[in-house]
Amino acid sequence: MTDLLLIALFAALGAGVAGLLGWPAVRLLRRRSVALSLFAVAVVTVLAMTAGTLAVAQAMFLSHHDLGVVITVTCMAAVVSLVTAALLGRQVVAGSRALTVAARTVGSAAGFAAPAEPLGSELAELSAELAATSARLAESRQREQALESSRRELIAWISHDLRTPLAGLRAMAEALEDGVAEDPARYHGQIRTEVDRLTGMVDDLFELSRIQAGALTLTLTRVSVYDLVGDAIAGAYPLARERGVQLRGERIEPAPVQVDGREITRVLGNLLVNAIRSTPAEGVVAVAARQRAGEVVLSVTDGCGGIPEADLARVFETGWRGGSARTPRPVRGAATAGGAVRHHGDTGAGLGLAIVRGIVEAHAGRASVYNVNGGCCFEIALPAAPAPVG
Repeated sequence: MTDLLLIALFAALGAGVAGLLGWPAVRLLRRRSVALSLFAVAVVTVLAMTAGTLAVAQAMFLSHHDLGVVITVTCMAAVVSLVTAALLGRQVVAGSRALTVAARTVGSAAGFAAPAEPLGSELAELSAELAATSARLAESRQREQALESSRRELIAWISHDLRTPLAGLRAMAEALEDGVAEDPARYHGQIRTEVDRLTGMVDDLFELSRIQAGALTLTLTRVSVYDLVGDAIAGAYPLARERGVQLRGERIEPAPVQVDGREITRVLGNLLVNAIRSTPAEGVVAVAARQRAGEVVLSVTDGCGGIPEADLARVFETGWRGGSARTPRPVRGAATAGGAVRHHGDTGAGLGLAIVRGIVEAHAGRASVYNVNGGCCFEIALPAAPAPVG
């Protein structure tokens, strides 16, 4: 037992001395190539093993022959170890360089191109993370491009819709100023209508900017959707009567929700106004409310004839207007001073549905649309109010 302890002590002393001498070299090389660091670790290991073996051999007073055998075996093991470490270092460096080249493709139009050669588990995990990051960047770039396209479209529509009423206002003001207006009272009424239209457009832009900036402040109260729907129908009834459209409340369950009543009434009002404008005379716009799986779903169904499937995903985008199926119809008998047919209360900026989605999502809800027979159905889903305490 004593001999074994002495052998372990001599081996530890020899290996320790080699390790202490090799540690500064490893520290100096820590910022250099991984292959060089691995090779330095292998060299320190081999020196430690060799020093320990020679210390034990000297302590055992081996014969020259036996000592030569030990040294030969140790040297052969050292050579094999160093060659293996060098090959492993080259493999690691090759994988690292391949991953570096692949990393340059992150966020490119073609997407991330993973290295073709097999990688170690850590580098393979890093490659997977780079691929996921590249995919997220691509999605972000697509969203940015969609937003930029939507923004440009909105600016174009706003510019057009501002120019039209302003031109009419100028023409009517000049006619009144020159005294050539046959019915000044009618001109004054039409000027007021166009000013209201411009005011509505500015209000919508301000509301949308608050929503997109995250500055929309909600005052949540517990309210029944029956009351919300009733208020919205009452507000939209004059427009429906003017357009010759029937408003119906169907299957309205008095389910409670925790919402900002003013904002949700605006949501329903926007949906009803869009539905009424898009539904032909003698058509029907139906409002329904039902409770399901912890949420309350309110729907507005119109008779617009439907929305093309390719446009359904864009309905709630800022500035979207769609095709002729949902083009607002003119009010019967209404005309501007210049003879152009006007749209009652139509701001025309394509902001209403974007505001709907923004307000609903601010309530942790969701807005959706799908086609039904003869028209389309807009749905907003809001979280149901929690049960009252006590």
